[in-house]
Amino acid sequence: MPFSPEFLGYLASILIAISLTMSSLLKLRLINLSGAIMFVIYGLLIGALPIVLLNSLTTLVNLYFLYRLFTTKAYFQLLNVSSGSEYLHYFLNFHRADIERFIPAYRFAPSDDQLIVFILRDMVPAGLFIGECKEAGVFHVYLDYVIPQYRDFKIGNYLYRNTQLFKAREIDRLVSSPNNRLHERYLQRMGFQRAADGKDDGLYTLHLQA
Repeated sequence: MPFSPEFLGYLASILIAISLTMSSLLKLRLINLSGAIMFVIYGLLIGALPIVLLNSLTTLVNLYFLYRLFTTKAYFQLLNVSSGSEYLHYFLNFHRADIERFIPAYRFAPSDDQLIVFILRDMVPAGLFIGECKEAGVFHVYLDYVIPQYRDFKIGNYLYRNTQLFKAREIDRLVSSPNNRLHERYLQRMGFQRAADGKDDGLYTLHLQA
Protein backbone atom coordinates (compact mmCIF):
# COMPACT_ATOMS: atom_id res chain seq x y z
CA MET A 1 0.00 0.00 0.00
CA PRO A 2 1.59 3.35 -1.05
CA PHE A 3 2.29 5.91 1.66
CA SER A 4 -0.23 8.77 1.75
CA PRO A 5 0.78 12.18 3.15
CA GLU A 6 -2.85 12.60 4.27
CA PHE A 7 -2.38 9.79 6.79
CA LEU A 8 0.48 11.76 8.37
CA GLY A 9 -1.71 14.85 8.47
CA TYR A 10 -4.54 12.99 10.19
CA LEU A 11 -2.13 11.46 12.72
CA ALA A 12 -0.62 14.87 13.48
CA SER A 13 -4.10 16.31 14.00
CA ILE A 14 -4.98 13.51 16.42
CA LEU A 15 -1.79 14.08 18.43
CA ILE A 16 -2.43 17.83 18.66
CA ALA A 17 -5.98 17.15 19.85
CA ILE A 18 -4.79 14.59 22.43
CA SER A 19 -2.16 17.00 23.75
CA LEU A 20 -4.86 19.52 24.62
CA THR A 21 -6.49 16.99 26.97
CA MET A 22 -3.33 16.48 29.04
CA SER A 23 -3.32 17.89 32.57
CA SER A 24 0.42 17.30 32.85
CA LEU A 25 2.38 20.13 31.25
CA LEU A 26 5.20 17.74 30.39
CA LYS A 27 2.92 15.35 28.52
CA LEU A 28 1.13 18.24 26.82
CA ARG A 29 4.40 19.66 25.50
CA LEU A 30 5.82 16.30 24.38
CA ILE A 31 2.70 15.16 22.54
CA ASN A 32 2.11 18.58 21.03
CA LEU A 33 5.75 18.64 19.87
CA SER A 34 5.32 15.26 18.15
CA GLY A 35 2.20 16.49 16.36
CA ALA A 36 3.89 19.72 15.27
CA ILE A 37 6.89 17.86 13.84
CA MET A 38 4.56 15.56 11.90
CA PHE A 39 2.74 18.60 10.53
CA VAL A 40 6.07 20.07 9.37
CA ILE A 41 6.85 16.86 7.50
CA TYR A 42 3.30 16.75 6.12
CA GLY A 43 3.57 20.35 4.92
CA LEU A 44 6.87 19.64 3.19
CA LEU A 45 5.42 16.58 1.45
CA ILE A 46 2.44 18.47 0.02
CA GLY A 47 4.33 21.71 -0.57
CA ALA A 48 2.24 23.78 1.88
CA LEU A 49 4.60 26.49 3.15
CA PRO A 50 2.11 28.04 5.64
CA ILE A 51 1.71 24.67 7.40
CA VAL A 52 5.50 24.27 7.53
CA LEU A 53 6.06 27.78 8.93
CA LEU A 54 3.29 27.61 11.54
CA ASN A 55 4.31 24.22 12.89
CA SER A 56 8.02 25.03 12.77
CA LEU A 57 7.19 27.92 15.11
CA THR A 58 5.05 25.61 17.27
CA THR A 59 7.95 23.16 17.44
CA LEU A 60 10.33 25.89 18.61
CA VAL A 61 7.85 27.08 21.24
CA ASN A 62 7.42 23.54 22.59
CA LEU A 63 11.19 22.99 22.67
CA TYR A 64 11.64 26.25 24.56
CA PHE A 65 9.09 25.36 27.24
CA LEU A 66 10.44 21.81 27.54
CA TYR A 67 13.88 23.30 28.10
CA ARG A 68 12.40 25.51 30.81
CA LEU A 69 10.65 22.54 32.43
CA PHE A 70 13.84 20.51 32.62
CA THR A 71 16.29 23.26 33.54
CA THR A 72 14.36 25.69 35.75
CA LYS A 73 15.22 25.02 39.37
CA ALA A 74 12.13 24.42 41.48
CA TYR A 75 11.91 25.40 45.15
CA PHE A 76 10.70 22.58 47.40
CA GLN A 77 9.59 22.63 51.01
CA LEU A 78 8.04 20.00 53.29
CA LEU A 79 5.10 21.00 55.45
CA ASN A 80 3.96 18.69 58.24
CA VAL A 81 0.27 18.88 59.12
CA SER A 82 -1.95 17.15 61.67
CA SER A 83 -4.64 14.64 60.78
CA GLY A 84 -7.28 17.18 61.77
CA SER A 85 -6.08 19.81 59.31
CA GLU A 86 -9.06 21.32 57.52
CA TYR A 87 -6.99 21.91 54.39
CA LEU A 88 -5.76 18.28 54.42
CA HIS A 89 -9.33 16.96 54.28
CA TYR A 90 -10.31 19.49 51.64
CA PHE A 91 -7.30 18.42 49.53
CA LEU A 92 -8.13 14.73 49.89
CA ASN A 93 -11.78 15.24 48.99
CA PHE A 94 -10.99 17.49 46.03
CA HIS A 95 -8.54 14.97 44.54
CA ARG A 96 -10.38 11.84 45.71
CA ALA A 97 -11.27 10.48 42.25
CA ASP A 98 -7.71 10.93 40.96
CA ILE A 99 -6.23 9.37 44.09
CA GLU A 100 -8.53 6.38 43.80
CA ARG A 101 -7.47 5.96 40.18
CA PHE A 102 -3.78 5.65 41.00
CA ILE A 103 -3.84 4.42 44.62
CA PRO A 104 -7.19 2.62 45.07
CA ALA A 105 -6.05 0.97 48.31
CA TYR A 106 -5.81 4.29 50.16
CA ARG A 107 -8.54 4.49 52.83
CA PHE A 108 -8.80 8.29 53.27
CA ALA A 109 -8.38 7.94 57.02
CA PRO A 110 -5.45 10.07 58.22
CA SER A 111 -4.66 9.71 61.91
CA ASP A 112 -2.35 11.25 64.49
CA ASP A 113 -0.15 8.14 64.39
CA GLN A 114 0.76 8.88 60.77
CA LEU A 115 3.32 11.19 59.24
CA ILE A 116 1.42 13.61 57.01
CA VAL A 117 3.49 15.89 54.82
CA PHE A 118 2.59 18.29 52.04
CA ILE A 119 5.32 18.83 49.46
CA LEU A 120 5.29 22.47 48.39
CA ARG A 121 6.70 23.25 44.96
CA ASP A 122 7.30 26.96 44.49
CA MET A 123 4.92 27.37 47.44
CA VAL A 124 2.16 25.37 45.72
CA PRO A 125 0.90 22.29 47.67
CA ALA A 126 1.68 19.96 44.77
CA GLY A 127 2.10 16.65 46.60
CA LEU A 128 0.87 14.80 49.67
CA PHE A 129 2.79 12.05 51.47
CA ILE A 130 1.24 9.92 54.23
CA GLY A 131 2.57 6.86 56.02
CA GLU A 132 3.35 5.24 59.32
CA CYS A 133 6.07 3.36 61.17
CA LYS A 134 4.58 0.02 62.16
CA GLU A 135 7.89 -1.47 63.20
CA ALA A 136 11.28 -0.08 64.15
CA GLY A 137 13.04 1.53 61.20
CA VAL A 138 10.38 0.54 58.65
CA PHE A 139 8.03 3.14 57.22
CA HIS A 140 4.89 2.03 55.38
CA VAL A 141 3.86 4.45 52.62
CA TYR A 142 0.07 4.77 52.41
CA LEU A 143 -0.18 7.69 50.03
CA ASP A 144 2.30 9.35 47.70
CA TYR A 145 0.21 11.63 45.51
CA VAL A 146 1.15 14.47 43.17
CA ILE A 147 -1.41 16.70 41.49
CA PRO A 148 -1.55 16.29 37.69
CA GLN A 149 0.18 19.57 36.79
CA TYR A 150 3.41 18.52 38.53
CA ARG A 151 3.90 14.91 37.47
CA ASP A 152 7.41 15.22 36.11
CA PHE A 153 8.99 13.10 38.91
CA LYS A 154 10.78 16.08 40.48
CA ILE A 155 8.64 15.91 43.63
CA GLY A 156 9.21 12.17 44.05
CA ASN A 157 12.95 12.57 43.50
CA TYR A 158 13.07 15.36 46.06
CA LEU A 159 11.02 13.43 48.62
CA TYR A 160 12.85 10.10 48.49
CA ARG A 161 16.29 11.67 48.38
CA ASN A 162 15.53 13.95 51.32
CA THR A 163 16.85 11.40 53.80
CA GLN A 164 16.79 13.90 56.68
CA LEU A 165 12.99 13.61 56.79
CA PHE A 166 13.32 9.89 57.51
CA LYS A 167 16.60 9.80 59.42
CA ALA A 168 15.18 12.22 61.97
CA ARG A 169 12.60 9.52 62.70
CA GLU A 170 15.17 6.69 62.63
CA ILE A 171 13.69 5.26 59.43
CA ASP A 172 16.05 3.32 57.18
CA ARG A 173 13.58 1.43 55.00
CA LEU A 174 10.37 2.40 53.20
CA VAL A 175 7.83 -0.10 51.91
CA SER A 176 4.92 0.43 49.56
CA SER A 177 2.35 -1.77 47.89
CA PRO A 178 2.02 -1.28 44.11
CA ASN A 179 -1.64 -0.52 43.53
CA ASN A 180 -1.54 -0.89 39.75
CA ARG A 181 0.92 -0.97 36.88
CA LEU A 182 1.26 2.82 36.74
CA HIS A 183 2.04 3.00 40.45
CA GLU A 184 4.43 0.07 40.15
CA ARG A 185 6.41 1.81 37.40
CA TYR A 186 6.56 4.95 39.54
CA LEU A 187 7.92 3.01 42.52
CA GLN A 188 10.57 1.41 40.33
CA ARG A 189 11.61 4.81 39.00
CA MET A 190 11.93 6.09 42.56
CA GLY A 191 14.29 3.23 43.40
CA PHE A 192 11.92 0.81 45.13
CA GLN A 193 12.63 -2.87 44.47
CA ARG A 194 10.93 -6.23 45.01
CA ALA A 195 12.65 -8.73 47.29
CA ALA A 196 14.85 -11.11 45.29
CA ASP A 197 13.55 -14.15 47.17
CA GLY A 198 9.92 -13.26 46.50
CA LYS A 199 9.13 -13.20 50.23
CA ASP A 200 7.75 -9.68 50.25
CA ASP A 201 3.98 -10.10 50.06
CA GLY A 202 4.07 -8.04 46.87
CA LEU A 203 5.65 -5.05 48.60
CA TYR A 204 8.29 -2.81 47.10
CA THR A 205 11.14 -1.64 49.35
CA LEU A 206 13.44 1.37 49.28
CA HIS A 207 16.57 1.17 51.44
CA LEU A 208 17.74 4.63 52.45
CA GLN A 209 21.39 5.45 52.13
CA ALA A 210 23.24 6.39 55.27
